[in-house]
Amino acid sequence: MRILLLTHTFNSLCQRFFVELAGRGHEVSVELDINDRVSEEAVRLFDPELIVAPYLKRAIPERVWRDRVCLVVHPGIVGDRGPSALDWAILDGEEEWGVTLLQANAEMDAGDVWASRRFTMRSATKSSLYRNEVTEAAVDALIEAVGKQAGGGFRPAPLSSLPARGRPRPPMRQVDRRIDWARDSTEMVLRKIRASDGSPGVIDNVLGEEMYLFDAEEERELRGRPGEIIAANEVGGGIGGGICRATDDGAVWISQIRMKAAGDELPLKLPAAMLLRERLNGIPEARGSRLHEIRYEERDGIGYLHFPFYNGAMSTTHCVKLRSAFLQASAGGARVLVLMGGPDFWSNGIDLNVIEAAGSAAEESWRNIEAMNDLARAIITATGLVTISALQGNAGAGGVFLALAADRVYARSGVVLNPHYKAMGNLYGSEYWTYLLPRRVGEAMAMELTELRLPIGAAAAKTMGLIDDHFGRDVPEFRRRVEEIATGLAHDPDLDRTLREKAMRRQADELRKPLEAYRVDEMKHMRLNFFGLDPSYHVARYNFVHRVPHSRTPFHLAKHRLPGWGRRS
Repeated sequence: MRILLLTHTFNSLCQRFFVELAGRGHEVSVELDINDRVSEEAVRLFDPELIVAPYLKRAIPERVWRDRVCLVVHPGIVGDRGPSALDWAILDGEEEWGVTLLQANAEMDAGDVWASRRFTMRSATKSSLYRNEVTEAAVDALIEAVGKQAGGGFRPAPLSSLPARGRPRPPMRQVDRRIDWARDSTEMVLRKIRASDGSPGVIDNVLGEEMYLFDAEEERELRGRPGEIIAANEVGGGIGGGICRATDDGAVWISQIRMKAAGDELPLKLPAAMLLRERLNGIPEARGSRLHEIRYEERDGIGYLHFPFYNGAMSTTHCVKLRSAFLQASAGGARVLVLMGGPDFWSNGIDLNVIEAAGSAAEESWRNIEAMNDLARAIITATGLVTISALQGNAGAGGVFLALAADRVYARSGVVLNPHYKAMGNLYGSEYWTYLLPRRVGEAMAMELTELRLPIGAAAAKTMGLIDDHFGRDVPEFRRRVEEIATGLAHDPDLDRTLREKAMRRQADELRKPLEAYRVDEMKHMRLNFFGLDPSYHVARYNFVHRVPHSRTPFHLAKHRLPGWGRRS
């Protein structure tokens, strides 16, 4: 079936829809919903049998939904209406929530129901719930709805005919999110910040200035006067980079802050202590939030190295500290070392926000990629133990190639990989990808992956050899299976032979072409990206971190806009 994905941005849910539908043999194209004329033109060019809207910020044009079946993904239970569905569910402490696929009509979120799913709510941020529970529920509902459309004759149920616990809700305003530090409990403070995570954040007065707060975690020991900053962590912009504020009955760590915009330009979201470092004189240093700290645990001869960095971004400091933690762990008693990443992301490569905020973005880009390379090299050359990359969450750009530095790569079945750099202003990339990628998928496939710039689902990644296997519907199930595999490796009587063979392969590879030669070649290209006359990388990075809206859909997504599309179809 020919399916058009009409979306505001090609976000994680849209990417997952893309790989799921394409993997089932459907012909899929994407159009970014820029304006009515562009969307109507896309429908005319592609002539889809079904239109799916994973993420929109405005209504589908009437001339589109009257002529075609258009399914809108609403992140709420049946009957819920309004643009802040998940925000209200978190703030209200809902124990169960859901996703509903509605047919677009003249009234927002009031169309006939094609499919719906329920899920249990976690105590988590809006972004985390969206990437996990919402995404899995939406994919299940989508597959059901596409089957109904393909079969023909299905008549969706009018919303008014269904038993519904949901109800219309207005957009959540900042007044609804505002924290009353003197009265709100720690739990309520966490709910308000989690309900605002990703966007728009919670406006609050911090040291006399209004700022947006993001990414909070409970502090279990420190106490102080409600609203007061009682501690800071990694003031120089390190791993935690957070500030601790007292509540009425405890305290919370706030990891990310964005200044309130003074003009049209949207300020960057950055580690709180990094952004406020000049104003934190006299604030005591403390351990900080555990949300994004590097953590190592060892059980039964197996090491597990966790690095749940915010949004999967790895700054220079992150890379340096993670490499140090890896070297320390690999020098210990473990003979199998599992690189766990975080539950939402494994890694998305260099930290573009921190780079954008640096005095010289080019110099910081260089430092960041060099630190990523040092980390990748440490993993590649660790011949004294078996290394496993365990991708609980999505990975992109340099994060994918960093994962390939390990001996084995496993991914949760719902993970989406973006093994390419070119979308970031034709960035060439490093992390030894010219060594790591071809040895897994071959030269031809390596070129195709990096040039096409399309997301890859876990099943397709296994088929092409990019990863070794995929399993687990959710993170807990995936972790259990990874632990079983690691335990089997650690107790394998042939482990010593496996390690000898690994060392011999590494030696043979080094004789054919030294790792340093790959790095030098890659960094020649990167120097041009960072310091050359072509500003494409810097423009793309700026547009990405400042969320500059797209003016058109890239051709690699909108196949219906490629020259000669009508003749081929």
